[in-house]
Amino acid sequence: MAREDIAAFLTYLEEQADQGFVPLTWNGLSFDFEVLGEESGREEACKGLAADHVDMMFHFFCEKGFFVSLDKVAEGMGIPGKTKGMSGKQAPRFWAGGKHDAVLEYVSQDVRATIDVALAAERQRGITWITQKGKPSRLNLPSGWMTVEQAKALPLPDTSWMPDPVDRKSLLKWVDS
Repeated sequence: MAREDIAAFLTYLEEQADQGFVPLTWNGLSFDFEVLGEESGREEACKGLAADHVDMMFHFFCEKGFFVSLDKVAEGMGIPGKTKGMSGKQAPRFWAGGKHDAVLEYVSQDVRATIDVALAAERQRGITWITQKGKPSRLNLPSGWMTVEQAKALPLPDTSWMPDPVDRKSLLKWVDS
């Protein structure tokens, strides 16, 4: 994507936010908005958008103290997950190798899974995911999803059972700097 296209996309996001729309992501805080800031050269604008958007994975992390993949939530909620045979790490290599249709299908399905999880969570007032042990588990969301700014104010969850818990501040480092 050319820098001008990235800047135009960022301007579009800002205009939508000004009209009251709230961006929705799964891990957008720790990836999408940071990359968008670097690539656009407008890091401060991206920091503001990141803080005011709903990152479902970050909200989950603030509640539980650990990460869960979009795929495991989609599976737990009976929703089609990510495209099989490709991951986010592989997508740039596939693109560079000329497999553009495969990458576009991958990112399209990622968007569909994200919105489907958000809508199902809204209907069900929570999410169900499949744990590492293969069992379903649930997080109730009685008030719905929170923005990053709201979620970061939640009390820290008990992570005393974890050998090496991730510090919430590390996920917010680039936004708060």
